[in-house]
Amino acid sequence: MQYFREFSKHTIAYLKVNWQNIGRISSFFMSKIIIISGSDKDQPFVEKIQSACQEFGIEQIWYSASAHKQPQKVLEILEKYETEKVIFITVAGRSNALSGFCAANSSKPVLACPPFADKMDMFVNIHSTIQMPSDVPALTVLEPRNAVIACKKIFDLQEKK
Repeated sequence: MQYFREFSKHTIAYLKVNWQNIGRISSFFMSKIIIISGSDKDQPFVEKIQSACQEFGIEQIWYSASAHKQPQKVLEILEKYETEKVIFITVAGRSNALSGFCAANSSKPVLACPPFADKMDMFVNIHSTIQMPSDVPALTVLEPRNAVIACKKIFDLQEKK
């Protein structure tokens, strides 16, 4: 049957359903995680997130930009993805301004996944990650794989509509 020459109601309905299916499939593949670390020194921790992304088949892109030292670069990264279906995972320890900065300047979800050296480092520095100002919803997930699983579940909510 030549669908494009015989535009009956059936043909239009068929094309509409197929077009909607293509949209659902392509939006699934467009979901991605944008990883922003505060420093290149965070690479070993970022690699754990990248590995989990690969395991779950989620596209990811990594940037290194400090909210303290390179705020304009962070803003440019956030702006670049404003119209895409993304979730930001921020990787910053010590005085973690990155997570709050991203959450305050983007309409996208932000998961903070701080790279603590050990338990003592966590006890000393966790507060800069979990204490956010009002209306700055940066979520905190300590394990890299769990951060990716959380992102996957958020993406899955969109797919089940």
